[in-house]
Amino acid sequence: MATDDIRDELPDDLNAVDFVGAYKFPDNSRRRIPGYMYLFLSAVCVVVYVAADGDTPLVNDGYLLAALILGIVGLYSLLSGWRMTVDEKGALERATRAVGFAVGHASAQQVWRGVRSRPTWRMFCYSSEDPPTRRGLVLIDAVDGRVVECLVEANPDTDNSTSDASSNPPE
Repeated sequence: MATDDIRDELPDDLNAVDFVGAYKFPDNSRRRIPGYMYLFLSAVCVVVYVAADGDTPLVNDGYLLAALILGIVGLYSLLSGWRMTVDEKGALERATRAVGFAVGHASAQQVWRGVRSRPTWRMFCYSSEDPPTRRGLVLIDAVDGRVVECLVEANPDTDNSTSDASSNPPE
């Protein structure tokens, strides 16, 4: 194999194309691993700066700047590494209860909300009729399972004129 043939690849646990079977989304808490690495490298930069004590031209104030930047990125990685307690199947169950109709086809997508990147399931559901008369979009918090937002409407692809619309999560 020539070096020109080497290409970047997704890790096996993230590559859904070649996977046969039920796909499990990786837990968001994996963000903590690089966070600890960044904090370790930040500490190494500080130790090298202090140990050099200005005796060498190879170690300068850039080490402190690098330590600060690595520390901030590491801290952010730790703070955004939420542990998910709701998987896509649990999110579909909650979405079915929230929309108030029997779900036929559905789609799940993991998205993130807010500055700390809180993981959230975005569930798009169609009613089980053929053709579906209603559809719903439900956002479900992947950390605590609460319904963040719910929108139900008539399916515009059908000639149905009766539907209920709601933009607030159920109590």
